[in-house]
Formats: sequence, structure tokens, C-alpha cells
Amino acid sequence: MSENQTRITLIGKLLSKPGLEFIYKGELPECEGCRMFKVCNNLVPKRRYRVTGLKNDTVHSCNIHYGGVCAVEVVEAPVAALVDSKKAILNSEISYEPSCTEAGCKNYDLCLAEGLSEGERYLVSSVSDSQGFECLRGKTLKKVELSPLDD
Repeated sequence: MSENQTRITLIGKLLSKPGLEFIYKGELPECEGCRMFKVCNNLVPKRRYRVTGLKNDTVHSCNIHYGGVCAVEVVEAPVAALVDSKKAILNSEISYEPSCTEAGCKNYDLCLAEGLSEGERYLVSSVSDSQGFECLRGKTLKKVELSPLDD
């Protein structure tokens, strides 16, 4: 699924606002047997998605979401991350490797970016001009946005 391809899924009615970004965590045991199971669980686990529109006002009951779920259009959203500056080449494909796992580092959330899977290939869709990402291990890092490649 490319960044511009939309997919229809169900999310909590109270969350269904255009622009909302979320990471799909996967199916839950409470979903078993639900008639909406396939529509709710049609995304790739651990990927970041952005709601681009609402499909209709129909609300379906749900064992997880208070207020039920409704249909929305989503696209895969790029994820900001810090990568080795040698890999920060616009429109290149890279295999994601977390820059660091130093929990005390101020860049931890970008070095170990949620929504990316180690070893998976991504497109470098944006490279930031900003400088100043100090690494506790002395690495030279660049901030990029990584988009999943088409499956």
C-alpha cells in the first residue's frame, strides 16, 4: 500500500477525525467472532496510518471501543526517525535499523521510532535540513521520514 492508496477500515467513533494518526497494533481476543472482524483488522500491524476521511455516519457496536466504531478512509503515514546520515538519501530504499536504544537519550523516540519494524524496507520520503541531533554514542544522524514500500 503506497502512501497515497486509501483503505477502508473501522476505528472507534470517538477517534474518527480526519488527520488523526494511529499505529495499528493488531487484533485483540475480544474481536473473535465479531461480524466486523475482517474490516476492523485489515491493516498491517505496527504501521502508522492517518485518517483522511469518514465514510458515513453508521455506527457499529464494538466490544473494545466505547461508543462503537465507524468506517473511515486511511492511508499509511510516513514516520519520522533518526538514521545514520549516510542512509539519509531522498527517495532511496533503506532497511530500517534503530539508531540506538539508549533510553536516557533525548532523541530516543526518534532513534527507536514507533511504527517502524527493524529489518523492514522503507522509502526515505523526506530528509530534514535541521542539524543538532546529538548522539550519546557519537553517531552522525539525520532526521528523515520513512514511508512503507508497496507490498
